[in-house]
Amino acid sequence: MKIAVLPGDGIGTEVTAEAVKVLKAAIGTDYSLDLQEAPIGGAGLDAEGTALPPRTLELARNSDAILLGGTGVIEDERRPPLEGAGNGLLRLRRALTLYANLRPVVLLPELLDASTLKPEVVKGVDMLIIRELNGDLYFGEPRGISTDESGERFGINTMRYSESEIRRIAHFAFKAARARRGKLCSVDKSNVLETMALWREIVIEVGREYPDVELRHLYIDAASMALIRDPRQFDVIVTGNVFGDILSDAAAMLAGSIGMLPSASLGPGKLGLYEPVHGTAPDIAGRNIANPLAAVLSAAMMLRHSFDMDDRACLIEQAVRNVLRDGHRTIDLCRAGEKSIGTREMGDAVVDAALRLRRDGLPAS
Repeated sequence: MKIAVLPGDGIGTEVTAEAVKVLKAAIGTDYSLDLQEAPIGGAGLDAEGTALPPRTLELARNSDAILLGGTGVIEDERRPPLEGAGNGLLRLRRALTLYANLRPVVLLPELLDASTLKPEVVKGVDMLIIRELNGDLYFGEPRGISTDESGERFGINTMRYSESEIRRIAHFAFKAARARRGKLCSVDKSNVLETMALWREIVIEVGREYPDVELRHLYIDAASMALIRDPRQFDVIVTGNVFGDILSDAAAMLAGSIGMLPSASLGPGKLGLYEPVHGTAPDIAGRNIANPLAAVLSAAMMLRHSFDMDDRACLIEQAVRNVLRDGHRTIDLCRAGEKSIGTREMGDAVVDAALRLRRDGLPAS
């Protein structure tokens, strides 16, 4: 199992270390782990002057899976977007044709009180947000900042989706919905944007091939409201790059904290990139207070999707639940007056729980 480990920046290095600890505990000596580390993001800029060093890309291409912590540094606020640390991740996703971003949003019963929403609204939330990763405003051309004839500056970004890009993410989403509860909601802004009008047209066409999946459409503004007002109505949501980025971060609060949301970026093969949804949080980096569970759960997704090891993925997920059931919380999950534990301590607790599960027998898939 050759895994490229890209800790990245900020708390990415901290949470990735805990995910690796848990991964080793779940695998044990049953399989051979080949973990190779490389820089990306700000670490790549510091080491080699680029957010995606060539050797990092080469390692990623030749690995079975990629475990990533996060990219982005404070200095990015003063850099053009294409020169920032965060651009390394965008370039990596596109270079590897990882076009489908899976972001499961599940409120574990143990965290019912952690969400800022009323328990009766969020209890039982279990949805999958599928975000297209290779198109939209993040990659469309032309882009940039220019000056017009009067000397006034203007910025331009291009929202662009080709028919084939929409078609492939739609097929991915319909298949995911078929494997879950059979309900797919496509989110767009087709009443204003021609790009999104094409999106809806293609999704409808693809939907005819999946008569067993219930398809409906929402505009992004209505979907944002519905996500907070009645989140349990959603099974699978598919949307574009920008809308998916925003919706999934908003949905994080349904699960209690963005520190609980893992993700998988997948393409046409088994190679996938697995990372927590949260960013690098430079303001808390190095303080041993970041929640590592999203990174840990990303490792579980890696075992499931890239290695077909559903039993070990379930073991990690059950270990996380057991730790939360026992009352362990990082500070983002605590209510007023509750005692928190640190990043490393949470990782150790999940390791112990995973080892107990391995000793007592793997949980059912």
